[in-house]
Amino acid sequence: MTKGEIAKPFELVAGNPALDFVNTLDNRFNERPQELLVSYAELLRFTTESGLITGAQARALRNLPSGDEERKRVLAQAIDLREALADVAYAWLSGAKIPNGKRETLEAYFKQASAVRKLWIDADLLIWRWPQKVNLALPLWTLAQTAADLLLSDRMARMRSCAKETCGWLFLDTSKNHTRRWCDMKLCGNRMKAQNYHARKARRKSTSRETKTPAQLQG
Repeated sequence: MTKGEIAKPFELVAGNPALDFVNTLDNRFNERPQELLVSYAELLRFTTESGLITGAQARALRNLPSGDEERKRVLAQAIDLREALADVAYAWLSGAKIPNGKRETLEAYFKQASAVRKLWIDADLLIWRWPQKVNLALPLWTLAQTAADLLLSDRMARMRSCAKETCGWLFLDTSKNHTRRWCDMKLCGNRMKAQNYHARKARRKSTSRETKTPAQLQG
């Protein structure tokens, strides 16, 4: 993205921020996947658009005097968390064994997030809050906690991946009959329908030509 260019909002179609997080590696199963979290600023924008941190928290994080190296470290940890989450999610969907080390990776990030949360009383209700002191790792903590909440819930039974092979985006199927196939109709559903339509049309045309006699073809 060039300077002054307005960033395109993230496609939050999964029904859960943890799955939208996995989807930030676009075209994951293509030869050239596209990394959407190219900087700490984009990680910050993603967690803000996902509702995991507030606009005020995002502004405070952007204004922290911490150096670029620390921001890069947090981003690298977030990518590490995302890829461990992706490996576990896709293994779960395919019935495969979880790759070695991925459970331990998730456990480490989940424990880190849990350790920094504090139990507060707000209007006579007990709630979890993140530290009031601004920390660059806040986006990482919120993503880890969101992932833990999802993986340890019965919502996992509704997790699906997009039927378009080069996409594979994850989502929660909350449709009435649990028959949703696409991450989003606008993104992949309509494209696949159009591709299938043209493929059927081409097959019908080919079949029609094959059934014609040589004289009919010449005519």
